[in-house]
Amino acid sequence: MPGNLKEVRERIRSVVNTQQITKAMKMVSAAKLRRAQQAIQQMRPYSDKLNGMLRNILSNLEGDVASVFSQERPVERVCIVVVTSNRGLCGAFNSNVQKAAVAAIEHKYAAQRAKGNLEILCIGKRGYEFFRKRYPDCKIHGEYALLFNNLSFESVSEVSQLLMDGFLSKTFDRVDVAYGRFKNAGVQIAELEQFLPVPKLASQGKSSGLRADYIFEPDKAQLLEYLIPSILKTQFFKFNLDTQASEHGARMTAMDKATENASDLLRDLRLSYNKARQETITKEILEIVGGAAALSGGE
Repeated sequence: MPGNLKEVRERIRSVVNTQQITKAMKMVSAAKLRRAQQAIQQMRPYSDKLNGMLRNILSNLEGDVASVFSQERPVERVCIVVVTSNRGLCGAFNSNVQKAAVAAIEHKYAAQRAKGNLEILCIGKRGYEFFRKRYPDCKIHGEYALLFNNLSFESVSEVSQLLMDGFLSKTFDRVDVAYGRFKNAGVQIAELEQFLPVPKLASQGKSSGLRADYIFEPDKAQLLEYLIPSILKTQFFKFNLDTQASEHGARMTAMDKATENASDLLRDLRLSYNKARQETITKEILEIVGGAAALSGGE
């Protein structure tokens, strides 16, 4: 029994130490989440408005040379961008984003993969490690795996420019982005969104009979040459901000649950410890009483 007591004490000490770590990680994630949440909440309305405007403009530029980013062509070469976190301990967040990408790789783009025409660009160390092991037959780009160590519009723009250049040079016919869309601290939604070519609103326009009428100043070609890449870079930056906020929200929730579980485990362990201790004390008392009775009988 004393051995059992020592083992339970060690387990209690271990759980207490773990609980202190999970509490600290929860507080750190909460602080980071506030900043990340503020950034995405400020960016999202701006990005969504620009993206809607971009899709509307490109839907009404049929035959215009500036509409190259919306040109649909046979999908022979595909690039899937997977945006995950650098670290774990954030519940199922990373695995959900990876599942969204895996579903596209193994079903939607199975034919392109079989021909060796599917590439995966990973932002986030977790995604890079996962896809490098799972798909050795695909070209995995890991140059930007640690992008979240220095997340800024300039660093993200470098990646989006690379993708746009690849689309213009026909290195890629389709670019999709798998990321975690932030809803709130407890809900993060893994999504696969088409980045290039820009989805049009043509079907909506036909059904409603409405057509956007824009006045371009200065010249249309000159304006769109600058406007379209800028909007696409903003949209791609939003994917990364969404994922960053989702990561911190998922980690904060996971650490909160871990802290609660540690409290439940501590309660059970302390109950077991007290029971074992009481049994030991009772056994010692019985031995003393028994010994005293034996001595009394001997006299």
